[in-house]
Amino acid sequence: MTGSGTDGGGPEGGGGSGAGPILVTDRLVLRRWQPEDRDPFAALNADAETMRYFPTPLTRAASDELADRIEEGFAARGYGLWAVEVPGQVPFAGFVGLSPATFDAPFTPTVEIGWRLARSCWGRGYATEAARAGLEFGFDDLGLTEIVSFTTFGNQRSRAVMARLGMVRDPDGDFDHPALPVGHPLRRHVLYRLARGDRPSAPT
Repeated sequence: MTGSGTDGGGPEGGGGSGAGPILVTDRLVLRRWQPEDRDPFAALNADAETMRYFPTPLTRAASDELADRIEEGFAARGYGLWAVEVPGQVPFAGFVGLSPATFDAPFTPTVEIGWRLARSCWGRGYATEAARAGLEFGFDDLGLTEIVSFTTFGNQRSRAVMARLGMVRDPDGDFDHPALPVGHPLRRHVLYRLARGDRPSAPT
């Protein structure tokens, strides 16, 4: 995810339509995925700058496989990585949502908030706005007591979103992502946490 240096480690959702929670913010709709989302999703995943903090851009086949996993996640859990729409402007801006982090780390298993938006949608506050809605859903509807986010050290853009969400870095929780080999430049990750009781009462 854009909130992560690698995908979270659990099933992730998107790729077909179906029932599921729809989240609406002032400017955005977070919805289940539709078949027509796959073309812009593949373009997003193939963009080198968008995927700068991931091991590699994705081929169309790999992008479609990720969309399949996202949809499977929604079917299994009732939540996941929502497709983000800017009504009347951008039919598909990327995804923002919640995903189980189940890989081997001291802080797992847990639930991660993450995002990946098309470069044309950067710098507009969409990731922060959508992620706030995702956090609210996670705490209020799912009853989660903590939600985390993580990314590579150099991903300052995503780290700034985490800070705006009120998440706090836990230096003792920084970790080497097991999905990446020893020596890989993106292997070291920073961990941010937010407890339900520590949510900002207003946007920060």
